[in-house]
Amino acid sequence: MTNPFTARWTAQGHTLCLGHWEICFNQQLLELPSAKAENHMDTRGIFSWLFPDDEEYIEGLEIHEWIEEQANWLVPLFERYDIPFDEQHVEWFYEAVNQNDWRCGSCGGCL
Repeated sequence: MTNPFTARWTAQGHTLCLGHWEICFNQQLLELPSAKAENHMDTRGIFSWLFPDDEEYIEGLEIHEWIEEQANWLVPLFERYDIPFDEQHVEWFYEAVNQNDWRCGSCGGCL
């Protein structure tokens, strides 16, 4: 089965901090808590625009740590939209977000 979640950060280029998340489940837009909708998701990756392949710049949480840290808002979100809160669906959510996650400074716009 393909990932039923899509995630897009609306800002591009050198203004990443001005965007917000648009996350859908089976093409239905999910309304995220504002604190999450307007910030990075703390998934694991390299977010340096200067050194995008340098593993010294890896930051964020691995999926199992991330689930523990985010469960307080993920569980209610999944319940509101009747999304099963099981390992597969949470992994799909993480994977979708991770593809477009970012960090302050990852675009170089504030330098």
